[in-house]
Formats: sequence, structure tokens, C-alpha cells
Amino acid sequence: MEKRFVLALLLTGVVVAVTPLLMPTPPAPAVSTTVADSTATGAAASSHASASATSATAAVPNAEPTAVPGAATAATLPATAAETLLVHAPLAVMSFSTVGAAPLTVQLDSYPALNTGRAKGAARPAVTLRHGAEPMLRYRVIMASDTVRFDAATFTATRGTAGADSTLTFAATHGAMALQVRYQFPSTIERAYISRVGVTVTGTTGPAFLVVDLPRGFDTQEADSVGDATLLAYSVKPVTQGARGTAFTKLDSGEKKLEPGPLSWAVAKNKYFMVGLLTPVNGKPIAEAHLEGGARTRKQATHGRAEVVLSLDGGKADFEMYAGPQSWPRLVKMGRDFETANPYGGFLQPVVQPFSTIVMRMLLWMKRTVRLDYGWVLVIFGVSVRLIMWPLNQSAMRSSIKMQRLQPELQDVQAKFKSDPQKQQQEIMRVYKDHGMSPFSPLAGCLPALIPMPVLMALFFVFQNTIEFRGVSFLWLPDISLHDPLYILPLAMGASMAVLSWIGMRNAPPNPQAKMMAWMFPAILTMALINSAGGLSLYYFIQNLAALPQQWLIANERAKAAKS
Repeated sequence: MEKRFVLALLLTGVVVAVTPLLMPTPPAPAVSTTVADSTATGAAASSHASASATSATAAVPNAEPTAVPGAATAATLPATAAETLLVHAPLAVMSFSTVGAAPLTVQLDSYPALNTGRAKGAARPAVTLRHGAEPMLRYRVIMASDTVRFDAATFTATRGTAGADSTLTFAATHGAMALQVRYQFPSTIERAYISRVGVTVTGTTGPAFLVVDLPRGFDTQEADSVGDATLLAYSVKPVTQGARGTAFTKLDSGEKKLEPGPLSWAVAKNKYFMVGLLTPVNGKPIAEAHLEGGARTRKQATHGRAEVVLSLDGGKADFEMYAGPQSWPRLVKMGRDFETANPYGGFLQPVVQPFSTIVMRMLLWMKRTVRLDYGWVLVIFGVSVRLIMWPLNQSAMRSSIKMQRLQPELQDVQAKFKSDPQKQQQEIMRVYKDHGMSPFSPLAGCLPALIPMPVLMALFFVFQNTIEFRGVSFLWLPDISLHDPLYILPLAMGASMAVLSWIGMRNAPPNPQAKMMAWMFPAILTMALINSAGGLSLYYFIQNLAALPQQWLIANERAKAAKS
């Protein structure tokens, strides 16, 4: 029993030690939302800095000018040096510039900014996705002989409709070339935060490619600005492989990384929100993406660079732009494995990602079913996991009692046949068989102690990016996704684990090494969770409380077995 107990503690300690290394815990005016038609506002805007040209080698055939489907109704807006246009879409207000035909910001009316103070009773301003004064996307066309930057041109904007959807089309000329960018905004809530984008370039010479620059960062709007910056990253999804993420901190300033295609999507993200390009369903995939580390003014990386390359087939490229929350149910509905835009677990991703998916599905189902706050959902979830594990724990603990009774007989056999290893092995196997056990029984007894650990690890990563937990208060916790400001829960979790260890050692044979680990492990886990999400400490604390009755009953059974 002692070996099994020590092995379980050691393996669990390794899991807890590795988890923080994989994902370390780091120390605009509101606009009313209307659906469908939108209003333009004339506002001065400066030209934005352009990115350097990217070379490409694949050949794309020339084609005659391709017409973009026209709108049923349209009104041409006068071209100015720079004009900002607003589009009121479901759940969001987007702004665009006539310079570069670029999206500038996206205001998400359903999500309040948490980094600003507010007067008593006043509503917080909405989250606005932006990076300083830079546009969210930049376009340019590269050819063998020339590079055409869209932000060097001023476009004329035309509003219209396509069925129930609203459209915004930008047009400009560059020498003999005609440039057009058309945005289509779905009118349904289910397709909120999505824009269909079509770029048409006529008059190109030879093979041509559209290069789209993703955001180089995001202005933080979280209460934990350092934690938000720590999770800045780019992610891509190869068509035939799993998603890959590259944190800004993983790229040194000027370091370049190629993500070869074909790719289903590429995104820039922070803790809870993201802007990404997706290949249309059954459309031509993204050719490749180029990542580069941005300049650093301090240890934390807050700038990066990502270029997404698409082939201009017949002078045209189509994609979908998602600019919104990392809402797991919404991303799942989009298909293309878009819910994996947060690749969890580092090198343990093949194990952690499936568990994270299972945990998310269970928590969301429980939330819909019980209709309680997520704090209470975590309480119910913690108790439920323990109840589900009860039979397995019971079997393992009783197996431990059998091993305790078996130890004297095994020691006698080892002493009696110590000079004959082969005979000793045969007799040991006989003893195990007589008691209905096997040499693997001690290892099997470790499993109940280890099975909850993948769930804990999954929750650790889920709390990093699950927007459903963002800003959710519970009891004294202002936000269950942030650490407990009073440190009550991690300390209570450590104390409850110590009590659990004390009960587990009652009536057990003396073992100084196991006793030392039993007292050290609660302290280690407390330190590991002290600055983690309060909801994570809450879950583990409830787990410990729910395990106390079973541990007490087994300790009493052990005492009866020792007397018999």
C-alpha cells in the first residue's frame, strides 16, 4: 500500500508541477446597436503604416475582370481623403476606413470592458477590439514585378443589401488596376461577428497573391492586463492536421516562422477575443502564413506580426472574417475545428485538448440545465465528479486494505526464498492468486487518485480562455476567472487536502516517507493555485469536501481489517 500511495502522490505532483510550466499564470464611446442598415460618419483618419512585401512562387492564372455580385439597393458615398464608416451588425458595431478599405474596430455590445472604473449604477463601456490607431486588417497584392498596398489608396464606399444581409463595398484604382473589397454582414444572431469578404483585383500581370495582415496586438480591456497580454498569440489550423498556436512570447523580436499551408484558418487572439480569417466552406484554403516576433519594450511581448497569403484565382479571393468572443458554442457551430483556436496543453495537447472539450461540454450542459451561476455550477460539478468516482475509489481503497493484509505474507516469501529468485517469483504469484489479486493491483489502485488530475488540468486551461467565466462573480469573488483576492479558497483547498491526507493515514501502517509526502503535497498544490483562477480553487476545494465521507469510511474499514 505504501508504494502505491507514494507512487500516486509522486505522479500527481509531477502533473501539478508541469501544468504551470505549460501555461504559467502571470503575475471609444459606446454606439447603440441596430440591425441591418447603417450610417456613415465623416471623420478624419490618418494613413496607417504598411507592412513589407512578401515573396511567393506559386503560379495563379490570369483572368478577365471578375464582377462582384451587386447590391439590390446602393448609395454611393462621396470619396474624401479619409472617411470612417460605421456598420451596425447583430451584437456588434464595426468601423471601416476608406483608406485601405480596412476594418478599424469592432465594438462588442454584449461584453463590458473590465479595465475601466465606473460610477455607481453606471454601465461599463463595451469591449472594442483594436490595436491603437492601427487597422485590424491590412491588404496588399504581390506580383512578380510589383506590390500594391491598399492603404496607399483612398476608396469610394458603397452601401447596399444582398437579400437580408447588408453590404459595404469599397472600390479604387491603382494605375491600370482596379481594386475592390466587398464586406457582407449576415443579419442573424447565429452568424453574428462574421463578415464575408471578397477581394477582387483586375489588371494584374502574371501570378498574383493577396496578403492580409492580421492584428499586431490588442488593447487590453481586462482587469488582469498582464494575464491578457500573456495570452496574446497567433493560431493556425492546417487542413489535415490539428491547430497550432504560437504565443507572442515564443517569438523573439524579428524572429520569423513559416506556417505552411494549406490552412483552414488563421487567427490573432488575446485572452477572450480574437480576429481571424477562415476559408469559406468548400472554398480554396489559405496558401500559408508568415509569423514574426514584434519589438519588445519589456520582457512581456505585446506586439507580433502575421501575414496570411491567399491565391488570387481569376483576380479574386474570398474568405470569412471573425471578430468577436472566443465563445466555445459559437465557434463549434462555425465548423472547421474553429473551437480549437486555443490549442491547449503544449506538448500534452493530444491529452489535454480532448479533456478540455469534455469538460466544456459538461459545464455548458449543466449551466443550461440547472440555470444557476457558474460558481454554483462548479460546486455541483465537483460533487458530481466525486460521486461518479465513488465506486472506483471504493474498489481501489479496499484493494489497498487487501494489500495491507498481504504485506506480511509477501515479506515472509521474499525472506524465505531470497537465494532462489525464480522460486521466490513463483511463490509471490501464488500468494497474489490465493487472495484474488495480481502484481498490478497496487498500480491499479493509483488510478482513482490520478483520474481526477486530467480534469483539473483541463479546468486549468479552460479557465485561461473561457469567456463564459469572464467577469462572473461568486460569493466574495468578483471574478471566478481571476485569483481569489483574499486567498481564502486556495488556503481552504490546502487545508481540506491536509485533512483528507490525515484521515487517509489513520489506521495505516507507519511510513515516514508517505507521511512526509501527505503533508507536503497540500502545501505544493496550494502554492500552485494561489494565483490561479478562483473557480479552479473552488472546484478542488469542493472535490476534497466531497471525498471526506468516503475517506472516513475506508479508514474505519481499515481499522476493522487490522483487528481481524
